[in-house]
Amino acid sequence: MKIEPLAIPGPLLILPERHADARGYFAETFRKDLVEPLTGPVEFVQDNQSRSAKAGTVRGLHFQVAPSPQAKLVHVIRGAVFDVAVDLRKSSPSYGRHVAATLSAENLAVLYVPVGFAHGFCTLEPDTEVVYKASAYYDPAAEKGLLWNDPALNIDWPFEASAVTISDKDRTLPPLSRLGSWFD
Repeated sequence: MKIEPLAIPGPLLILPERHADARGYFAETFRKDLVEPLTGPVEFVQDNQSRSAKAGTVRGLHFQVAPSPQAKLVHVIRGAVFDVAVDLRKSSPSYGRHVAATLSAENLAVLYVPVGFAHGFCTLEPDTEVVYKASAYYDPAAEKGLLWNDPALNIDWPFEASAVTISDKDRTLPPLSRLGSWFD
């Protein structure tokens, strides 16, 4: 497994090694002993899975605040996504900047999203299934979000806003300029 830091300190791209034979393949997608020296201690307590029927489905940008902030470990088991993590740590020199990666069932790539980042994705293929681990339980009182296409974020999404499928809730999230200070 190869672990690559990204342009912003914190998120990591994990690239599993595929071991193939006549049966198919095997790959380790996460190893705590290899990741924790780069992230610090992290314990995942909840697994989530989503299926998006259409290419161009946007989910996010989501995060949770205290007392239930979440780190996430995201990978795709069917299809592909353009996956994004936005730095929301006010004291960070990269506040408001993002990193992005293509995660797919084919490349097996995994994105580690630390606490202090908003996370979201856009599906690149129909019938895409995403699985992610979270370091804290879902807490509706701690749930927050950031407008996915806020121009201040300068995210080069693969679909125009008029062509995406998105929930009404995600469509009306606040832009970065109106977001509170949650991660100082």
